[in-house]
Amino acid sequence: MTIKGMAYIAGAFEHPTRKAPDKSVAALHAECAKGALEDAGLTFSDVDGYFCAGDAPGGVLSMVDYLGLNVRHVDGTDTGGSSYIAHVSHAAQAIAAGKCNVALITMAGRPRSEGRSGVKQKLVGANVPDTPFELPFGPTAVNEYAMATMRHMYEYGTTSEQLAWVKVAASHHAQYNPNAMLRDLVTVEDVLASTMIADPLHKLDCCVVSDGGGALVVVKPEIAKSLKRPLVRVLGAGEAPKGLLGGKTDLTYSGAVWSGPRAFEEAGVTPQDIKYASIYDSFTITVLMQLEDLGFCKKGEGGKFVADGNLISGIGKLPINTDGGGLNNNHPASRGGIVKVIEAVRQLRGEANPQVQVENCDIALAHGTGGGLASRHGSATLIMERV
Repeated sequence: MTIKGMAYIAGAFEHPTRKAPDKSVAALHAECAKGALEDAGLTFSDVDGYFCAGDAPGGVLSMVDYLGLNVRHVDGTDTGGSSYIAHVSHAAQAIAAGKCNVALITMAGRPRSEGRSGVKQKLVGANVPDTPFELPFGPTAVNEYAMATMRHMYEYGTTSEQLAWVKVAASHHAQYNPNAMLRDLVTVEDVLASTMIADPLHKLDCCVVSDGGGALVVVKPEIAKSLKRPLVRVLGAGEAPKGLLGGKTDLTYSGAVWSGPRAFEEAGVTPQDIKYASIYDSFTITVLMQLEDLGFCKKGEGGKFVADGNLISGIGKLPINTDGGGLNNNHPASRGGIVKVIEAVRQLRGEANPQVQVENCDIALAHGTGGGLASRHGSATLIMERV
Protein backbone atom coordinates (compact mmCIF):
# COMPACT_ATOMS: atom_id res chain seq x y z
CA MET A 1 0.00 0.00 0.00
CA THR A 2 1.33 3.40 -0.93
CA ILE A 3 0.77 6.51 1.16
CA LYS A 4 1.28 8.84 -1.80
CA GLY A 5 -1.50 11.41 -1.66
CA MET A 6 -3.32 9.50 1.10
CA ALA A 7 -2.76 12.12 3.82
CA TYR A 8 -2.05 15.81 4.33
CA ILE A 9 -0.23 17.76 7.02
CA ALA A 10 -2.86 20.26 8.16
CA GLY A 11 -1.29 21.64 11.32
CA ALA A 12 2.23 22.41 12.52
CA PHE A 13 3.48 24.17 15.63
CA GLU A 14 6.91 24.77 17.13
CA HIS A 15 7.02 25.75 20.79
CA PRO A 16 8.66 29.19 21.09
CA THR A 17 10.44 28.52 24.39
CA ARG A 18 14.04 27.36 24.57
CA LYS A 19 14.12 27.11 28.38
CA ALA A 20 11.13 26.05 30.42
CA PRO A 21 12.07 25.50 34.08
CA ASP A 22 8.49 26.27 35.13
CA LYS A 23 6.75 23.72 32.90
CA SER A 24 6.44 19.95 33.02
CA VAL A 25 7.26 17.91 29.93
CA ALA A 26 3.62 16.84 29.72
CA ALA A 27 2.52 20.48 29.77
CA LEU A 28 4.90 21.25 26.89
CA HIS A 29 3.35 18.38 24.92
CA ALA A 30 -0.12 19.78 25.60
CA GLU A 31 0.84 23.31 24.55
CA CYS A 32 2.37 22.00 21.34
CA ALA A 33 -0.72 19.90 20.63
CA LYS A 34 -2.98 22.90 21.18
CA GLY A 35 -0.86 25.04 18.88
CA ALA A 36 -0.86 22.52 16.02
CA LEU A 37 -4.59 21.88 16.26
CA GLU A 38 -5.33 25.61 16.26
CA ASP A 39 -3.04 26.01 13.25
CA ALA A 40 -5.11 23.38 11.43
CA GLY A 41 -8.43 24.80 12.54
CA LEU A 42 -9.30 21.68 14.54
CA THR A 43 -9.86 20.81 18.21
CA PHE A 44 -8.84 18.04 20.59
CA SER A 45 -12.25 16.44 20.08
CA ASP A 46 -11.46 15.97 16.38
CA VAL A 47 -8.39 13.81 17.12
CA ASP A 48 -8.89 10.06 16.76
CA GLY A 49 -5.24 8.99 16.40
CA TYR A 50 -2.27 9.84 18.64
CA PHE A 51 1.45 9.35 18.06
CA CYS A 52 4.36 9.95 20.44
CA ALA A 53 7.83 8.59 21.25
CA GLY A 54 10.15 8.11 24.21
CA ASP A 55 10.12 11.77 25.20
CA ALA A 56 6.41 11.56 26.13
CA PRO A 57 6.03 10.92 29.88
CA GLY A 58 4.31 7.58 30.39
CA GLY A 59 4.00 6.94 26.66
CA VAL A 60 0.75 6.84 24.71
CA LEU A 61 -1.37 5.63 27.62
CA SER A 62 -0.47 8.47 29.96
CA MET A 63 -0.47 11.14 27.25
CA VAL A 64 -3.84 10.17 25.77
CA ASP A 65 -5.30 10.42 29.27
CA TYR A 66 -3.48 13.69 30.06
CA LEU A 67 -4.58 15.33 26.81
CA GLY A 68 -8.17 14.15 27.23
CA LEU A 69 -8.23 12.41 23.87
CA ASN A 70 -10.80 9.90 22.64
CA VAL A 71 -8.80 7.94 20.07
CA ARG A 72 -9.12 4.67 18.20
CA HIS A 73 -5.50 4.38 17.07
CA VAL A 74 -2.18 4.96 18.86
CA ASP A 75 1.49 4.54 17.93
CA GLY A 76 4.44 4.79 20.32
CA THR A 77 7.24 4.05 17.85
CA ASP A 78 10.56 5.35 19.19
CA THR A 79 13.58 5.67 16.91
CA GLY A 80 15.07 8.66 18.70
CA GLY A 81 15.17 11.96 16.86
CA SER A 82 13.82 10.40 13.67
CA SER A 83 10.64 9.14 15.40
CA TYR A 84 8.39 12.02 14.42
CA ILE A 85 9.26 11.88 10.74
CA ALA A 86 8.41 8.19 10.88
CA HIS A 87 5.20 9.08 12.72
CA VAL A 88 3.99 11.15 9.77
CA SER A 89 4.43 8.08 7.58
CA HIS A 90 2.72 5.86 10.14
CA ALA A 91 -0.14 8.33 10.47
CA ALA A 92 -0.58 8.38 6.70
CA GLN A 93 -0.62 4.57 6.68
CA ALA A 94 -3.23 4.49 9.44
CA ILE A 95 -5.38 7.05 7.63
CA ALA A 96 -5.11 5.10 4.36
CA ALA A 97 -6.16 1.94 6.21
CA GLY A 98 -9.15 3.68 7.78
CA LYS A 99 -7.79 3.43 11.32
CA CYS A 100 -8.08 7.16 12.00
CA ASN A 101 -8.92 10.45 10.28
CA VAL A 102 -7.09 13.07 12.34
CA ALA A 103 -3.69 12.09 13.73
CA LEU A 104 -1.89 14.19 16.34
CA ILE A 105 1.89 13.86 16.76
CA THR A 106 3.59 15.55 19.72
CA MET A 107 7.15 15.92 20.98
CA ALA A 108 8.64 17.89 23.90
CA GLY A 109 11.43 17.90 26.44
CA ARG A 110 13.46 19.89 28.98
CA PRO A 111 17.13 18.85 28.63
CA ARG A 112 18.37 22.41 29.05
CA SER A 113 16.48 22.96 32.30
CA GLU A 114 17.55 19.52 33.52
CA GLY A 115 21.23 20.15 32.74
CA ARG A 116 21.66 17.36 30.20
CA SER A 117 24.16 17.42 27.33
CA GLY A 118 25.91 15.09 24.93
CA VAL A 119 29.27 15.23 26.67
CA LYS A 120 28.33 13.00 29.59
CA GLN A 121 28.50 9.23 29.37
CA LYS A 122 25.26 7.60 28.29
CA LEU A 123 23.20 5.91 30.98
CA VAL A 124 22.04 2.66 29.43
CA GLY A 125 20.00 -0.07 31.09
CA ALA A 126 21.89 -3.17 32.20
CA ASN A 127 19.66 -5.43 30.12
CA VAL A 128 20.27 -3.58 26.85
CA PRO A 129 22.27 -6.07 24.75
CA ASP A 130 25.03 -3.66 23.70
CA THR A 131 25.72 -2.36 27.23
CA PRO A 132 28.48 -4.82 28.26
CA PHE A 133 30.31 -4.28 24.98
CA GLU A 134 30.20 -0.48 24.83
CA LEU A 135 29.73 0.98 28.30
CA PRO A 136 33.33 0.26 29.44
CA PHE A 137 34.61 2.54 26.68
CA GLY A 138 32.64 5.58 27.88
CA PRO A 139 30.48 6.39 24.84
CA THR A 140 28.94 9.85 24.61
CA ALA A 141 27.01 11.51 21.80
CA VAL A 142 29.91 13.82 21.00
CA ASN A 143 32.72 11.28 20.91
CA GLU A 144 30.67 8.85 18.82
CA TYR A 145 29.96 11.51 16.20
CA ALA A 146 33.62 12.53 16.33
CA MET A 147 34.55 8.95 15.41
CA ALA A 148 32.28 9.07 12.37
CA THR A 149 33.70 12.45 11.41
CA MET A 150 37.31 11.29 11.66
CA ARG A 151 36.59 8.21 9.57
CA HIS A 152 34.90 10.29 6.86
CA MET A 153 37.88 12.62 6.81
CA TYR A 154 40.26 9.66 6.51
CA GLU A 155 38.32 7.99 3.70
CA TYR A 156 37.38 11.03 1.61
CA GLY A 157 39.60 13.94 2.61
CA THR A 158 36.75 15.90 4.17
CA THR A 159 38.07 18.93 6.07
CA SER A 160 37.05 20.88 9.15
CA GLU A 161 36.73 23.96 6.92
CA GLN A 162 34.11 22.19 4.81
CA LEU A 163 32.16 21.05 7.86
CA ALA A 164 32.23 24.62 9.18
CA TRP A 165 30.19 25.76 6.17
CA VAL A 166 27.20 23.80 7.54
CA LYS A 167 27.31 25.93 10.69
CA VAL A 168 27.83 29.12 8.66
CA ALA A 169 24.66 28.38 6.66
CA ALA A 170 22.72 27.70 9.86
CA SER A 171 23.79 31.04 11.31
CA HIS A 172 22.78 32.90 8.14
CA HIS A 173 19.26 31.52 8.54
CA ALA A 174 19.00 31.79 12.33
CA GLN A 175 19.63 35.53 12.30
CA TYR A 176 16.07 35.95 10.98
CA ASN A 177 14.46 33.63 13.58
CA PRO A 178 13.54 35.56 16.74
CA ASN A 179 13.19 32.30 18.70
CA ALA A 180 16.57 30.84 17.72
CA MET A 181 18.99 30.24 20.60
CA LEU A 182 21.97 31.45 18.57
CA ARG A 183 21.37 34.33 16.15
CA ASP A 184 24.84 35.71 15.56
CA LEU A 185 26.46 35.22 12.15
CA VAL A 186 29.60 33.12 12.24
CA THR A 187 32.38 32.51 9.76
CA VAL A 188 34.40 29.42 8.92
CA GLU A 189 37.21 30.93 10.97
CA ASP A 190 34.88 31.34 13.97
CA VAL A 191 33.95 27.67 13.86
CA LEU A 192 37.56 26.54 13.65
CA ALA A 193 38.55 28.85 16.50
CA SER A 194 35.84 27.53 18.84
CA THR A 195 36.75 25.08 21.58
CA MET A 196 37.59 21.54 20.52
CA ILE A 197 35.01 19.26 22.15
CA ALA A 198 35.93 15.87 20.68
CA ASP A 199 38.55 15.88 17.95
CA PRO A 200 37.79 16.87 15.19
CA LEU A 201 34.47 18.42 16.33
CA HIS A 202 34.58 21.99 17.64
CA LYS A 203 31.95 23.54 19.88
CA LEU A 204 30.29 25.26 16.92
CA ASP A 205 30.07 21.91 15.09
CA CYS A 206 27.64 20.77 17.80
CA CYS A 207 23.92 21.46 18.13
CA VAL A 208 22.38 23.53 20.90
CA VAL A 209 20.71 21.96 23.94
CA SER A 210 17.21 23.34 24.34
CA ASP A 211 13.84 22.81 25.95
CA GLY A 212 10.67 23.06 23.87
CA GLY A 213 8.93 20.84 21.39
CA GLY A 214 6.48 20.72 18.53
CA ALA A 215 3.43 19.02 17.11
CA LEU A 216 1.91 18.03 13.80
CA VAL A 217 -1.61 17.19 12.65
CA VAL A 218 -2.00 14.72 9.79
CA VAL A 219 -5.46 14.28 8.26
CA LYS A 220 -7.25 12.45 5.49
CA PRO A 221 -7.59 14.34 2.16
CA GLU A 222 -11.27 15.17 2.56
CA ILE A 223 -10.67 16.90 5.88
CA ALA A 224 -7.60 18.76 4.58
CA LYS A 225 -9.57 20.19 1.68
CA SER A 226 -12.32 21.39 4.02
CA LEU A 227 -9.91 23.43 6.15
CA LYS A 228 -8.82 26.97 5.39
CA ARG A 229 -5.14 26.13 5.31
CA PRO A 230 -2.61 25.67 2.49
CA LEU A 231 -2.51 22.05 1.35
CA VAL A 232 0.63 20.05 2.09
CA ARG A 233 0.37 16.51 0.74
CA VAL A 234 2.48 13.54 1.82
CA LEU A 235 4.19 12.06 -1.25
CA GLY A 236 6.51 9.35 0.06
CA ALA A 237 8.40 8.08 3.06
CA GLY A 238 11.09 5.62 4.04
CA GLU A 239 12.49 4.20 7.27
CA ALA A 240 15.58 2.17 8.05
CA PRO A 241 17.65 1.19 11.10
CA LYS A 242 21.42 0.84 10.95
CA GLY A 243 23.47 -0.97 13.55
CA LEU A 244 27.05 -2.00 14.10
CA LEU A 245 26.59 -5.37 12.36
CA GLY A 246 28.78 -7.16 14.85
CA GLY A 247 31.62 -4.74 14.30
CA LYS A 248 31.58 -5.05 10.52
CA THR A 249 30.00 -1.65 9.92
CA ASP A 250 31.20 1.35 7.92
CA LEU A 251 31.01 4.62 9.86
CA THR A 252 30.94 6.79 6.71
CA TYR A 253 27.29 6.22 5.87
CA SER A 254 23.93 6.36 7.66
CA GLY A 255 20.59 4.59 7.37
CA ALA A 256 19.59 7.28 4.88
CA VAL A 257 21.15 5.12 2.14
CA TRP A 258 18.07 2.91 2.56
CA SER A 259 15.31 5.26 3.78
CA GLY A 260 16.02 7.92 1.14
CA PRO A 261 15.66 5.78 -2.01
CA ARG A 262 12.45 4.26 -0.64
CA ALA A 263 10.95 7.70 -0.07
CA PHE A 264 11.99 8.99 -3.49
CA GLU A 265 10.61 5.89 -5.21
CA GLU A 266 7.23 6.17 -3.51
CA ALA A 267 7.04 9.92 -4.15
CA GLY A 268 8.02 9.53 -7.80
CA VAL A 269 10.61 12.31 -7.60
CA THR A 270 14.40 12.58 -7.51
CA PRO A 271 16.82 14.59 -5.36
CA GLN A 272 17.03 17.11 -8.21
CA ASP A 273 13.30 17.85 -7.75
CA ILE A 274 13.68 18.92 -4.11
CA LYS A 275 13.47 22.70 -3.66
CA TYR A 276 14.09 22.71 0.09
CA ALA A 277 15.47 20.12 2.53
CA SER A 278 15.27 19.86 6.32
CA ILE A 279 18.28 17.75 7.26
CA TYR A 280 18.91 16.55 10.80
CA ASP A 281 21.85 18.52 12.18
CA SER A 282 22.85 17.23 15.57
CA PHE A 283 26.41 17.89 14.35
CA THR A 284 27.83 19.31 11.15
CA ILE A 285 28.97 15.84 10.05
CA THR A 286 25.38 14.59 10.35
CA VAL A 287 24.29 16.96 7.59
CA LEU A 288 27.20 16.21 5.30
CA MET A 289 26.78 12.44 5.49
CA GLN A 290 23.01 12.53 5.05
CA LEU A 291 23.23 14.76 1.98
CA GLU A 292 25.50 12.14 0.42
CA ASP A 293 23.34 9.22 1.50
CA LEU A 294 20.14 10.85 0.23
CA GLY A 295 21.67 11.30 -3.22
CA PHE A 296 22.14 15.07 -3.34
CA CYS A 297 25.80 14.39 -4.13
CA LYS A 298 28.04 11.36 -4.52
CA LYS A 299 29.56 9.60 -1.51
CA GLY A 300 32.73 11.41 -0.50
CA GLU A 301 31.74 14.66 -2.23
CA GLY A 302 29.72 16.06 0.65
CA GLY A 303 32.52 18.38 1.71
CA LYS A 304 32.56 20.12 -1.64
CA PHE A 305 28.75 20.16 -1.77
CA VAL A 306 28.25 22.01 1.53
CA ALA A 307 31.06 24.54 1.00
CA ASP A 308 30.92 28.14 -0.19
CA GLY A 309 27.36 28.86 0.90
CA ASN A 310 25.66 26.15 -1.15
CA LEU A 311 23.19 25.48 1.70
CA ILE A 312 22.16 29.13 2.22
CA SER A 313 18.69 30.17 1.04
CA GLY A 314 18.81 32.60 -1.88
CA ILE A 315 22.47 31.82 -2.52
CA GLY A 316 23.06 28.08 -2.69
CA LYS A 317 21.78 25.24 -4.82
CA LEU A 318 20.05 23.44 -1.94
CA PRO A 319 18.77 25.58 0.95
CA ILE A 320 18.45 23.58 4.16
CA ASN A 321 17.27 24.21 7.72
CA THR A 322 16.06 27.74 7.12
CA ASP A 323 14.97 28.10 10.75
CA GLY A 324 18.59 27.74 11.88
CA GLY A 325 18.23 24.03 12.58
CA GLY A 326 19.56 22.16 15.56
CA LEU A 327 22.88 23.95 15.26
CA ASN A 328 21.35 27.37 15.97
CA ASN A 329 17.59 27.29 16.51
CA ASN A 330 16.66 24.42 18.82
CA HIS A 331 17.08 20.72 19.47
CA PRO A 332 14.37 19.98 22.02
CA ALA A 333 14.99 16.91 24.18
CA SER A 334 17.88 16.03 21.84
CA ARG A 335 15.19 14.93 19.37
CA GLY A 336 14.98 17.41 16.51
CA GLY A 337 13.05 15.44 13.89
CA ILE A 338 9.66 17.07 14.39
CA VAL A 339 11.11 20.55 13.91
CA LYS A 340 12.47 19.42 10.54
CA VAL A 341 8.96 18.63 9.33
CA ILE A 342 7.56 21.85 10.78
CA GLU A 343 10.00 24.07 8.87
CA ALA A 344 9.42 22.08 5.67
CA VAL A 345 5.69 22.70 6.08
CA ARG A 346 6.35 26.41 6.55
CA GLN A 347 8.39 26.48 3.35
CA LEU A 348 5.74 24.65 1.34
CA ARG A 349 3.02 26.96 2.65
CA GLY A 350 5.13 30.03 1.88
CA GLU A 351 5.07 30.90 5.59
CA ALA A 352 8.80 30.81 6.33
CA ASN A 353 10.53 34.06 7.20
CA PRO A 354 10.57 36.18 4.01
CA GLN A 355 14.35 36.51 4.27
CA VAL A 356 14.78 32.74 3.90
CA GLN A 357 11.63 31.69 2.04
CA VAL A 358 12.57 29.52 -0.94
CA GLU A 359 11.10 30.79 -4.19
CA ASN A 360 8.53 28.48 -5.81
CA CYS A 361 8.96 25.88 -3.10
CA ASP A 362 6.63 23.07 -4.22
CA ILE A 363 8.48 19.91 -3.13
CA ALA A 364 10.36 19.54 0.15
CA LEU A 365 12.14 16.80 2.06
CA ALA A 366 12.57 16.23 5.78
CA HIS A 367 15.06 13.68 7.06
CA GLY A 368 15.97 12.60 10.56
CA THR A 369 18.55 10.45 12.32
CA GLY A 370 17.80 9.08 15.76
CA GLY A 371 20.57 7.51 17.80
CA GLY A 372 24.25 7.81 16.88
CA LEU A 373 25.99 7.73 13.53
CA ALA A 374 28.82 5.66 15.02
CA SER A 375 26.51 3.20 16.76
CA ARG A 376 22.91 2.11 16.12
CA HIS A 377 20.39 4.59 14.78
CA GLY A 378 17.13 4.98 12.93
CA SER A 379 16.71 6.99 9.75
CA ALA A 380 13.44 8.36 8.41
CA THR A 381 12.81 10.32 5.21
CA LEU A 382 9.63 12.20 4.30
CA ILE A 383 8.79 13.94 1.01
CA MET A 384 5.94 16.44 0.79
CA GLU A 385 4.46 18.73 -1.84
CA ARG A 386 2.40 21.89 -2.02
CA VAL A 387 -0.90 21.35 -3.79
